[in-house]
Amino acid sequence: MARVFNFGAGPAMLPEDVLIQARDEMLDCEGTGMSVMEMSHRGKKFIAIAEQAEADLRQLMSIPDNYKVLFLQGGASAQFAMIPMNLKSARGDGSADYLNTGHWSEKAVAEAKRFLNVNVVADTKPSKYTLLPAPDELKFNPNASYVHYTPNETIAGVEFGYIPETGDVPLVADMSSTILSRPVDVSRFGLIYAGAQKNIGPAGLTIVIVRDDLIGHAGADVPAMFDYKIHADNGSMYNTPPTYAWYIAGLVFKRLLANGGLEQMKQINERKANKLYAAIDQSGGFYRNPVAVNARSWMNVPFILKDDALDKPFLAEAEKAGLSALAGHRSVGGMRASIYNAMPEAGVDALIAFMHDFAQRHG
Repeated sequence: MARVFNFGAGPAMLPEDVLIQARDEMLDCEGTGMSVMEMSHRGKKFIAIAEQAEADLRQLMSIPDNYKVLFLQGGASAQFAMIPMNLKSARGDGSADYLNTGHWSEKAVAEAKRFLNVNVVADTKPSKYTLLPAPDELKFNPNASYVHYTPNETIAGVEFGYIPETGDVPLVADMSSTILSRPVDVSRFGLIYAGAQKNIGPAGLTIVIVRDDLIGHAGADVPAMFDYKIHADNGSMYNTPPTYAWYIAGLVFKRLLANGGLEQMKQINERKANKLYAAIDQSGGFYRNPVAVNARSWMNVPFILKDDALDKPFLAEAEKAGLSALAGHRSVGGMRASIYNAMPEAGVDALIAFMHDFAQRHG
């Protein structure tokens, strides 16, 4: 069976050459006679795999030496709790500022309220999360423990075109759907976290990049598994980590380094997104993107057909054409094309050609 172009929001498409290498090493990884899934996480071979993956990620993102890189479990959703547990007492008055700009930041706000006082400094829910606040609209508490925002919201398809200026207050970012899609100045953040299943690798792994001064502040009532210091002191191996997901992530990092790094990915991703938005905007109203133009995501492109009665035929015909997982999130309906790093430009071109043909036949 031929592989399809998978436009799912996560778990998402992986680079084919990475999958091929993983297949070739499934039974025997580099002469060990075993799969990575069978290796002890404390054995020399896996330790080498883990250390190389971290080194490659540090190189890709130019991560400064005063940041720890943690390879954890629990998804980004576990970080909604771990962040206030660890950062509440790191500085400030024990409160946190949050930007609520979509489904995932809304969940982060709700979880953080269990642990500290949350000040929502921007809330775009009244717009159905189709807008983003302008930089000069954001008024932060200079005594807050941290500021949290979600640079890209996968469901609504909105993305910040700027990094909020927070002064001395640590900025925390959920980069689950944008990490590795372009260069980012890590030094502007106190903490970056990302579920792996969009731009990094398989589900089950979560990356946390945290500045050293924000580690070691968890209270005595915080369980060991939720304390960044425990994980940092144990090289992310306090317990058995998601070894296979870590290995696949390492293969992805190597591939990115070998193909021009994040500057190259930025050029490709911007080009893919611009093509798809142009096809939507130039469809004469047959397709429509509901997001404000200055808030459009490069990674997740939602669109609505002129008649929702055409949704089922569109999805059925797209599947037959090898264009998979285009249904919008159940909470908003319509369509959504997630075009992360592993989505080749040919996949976007195939989707655009299909959309044009469908519109011609049903317009």
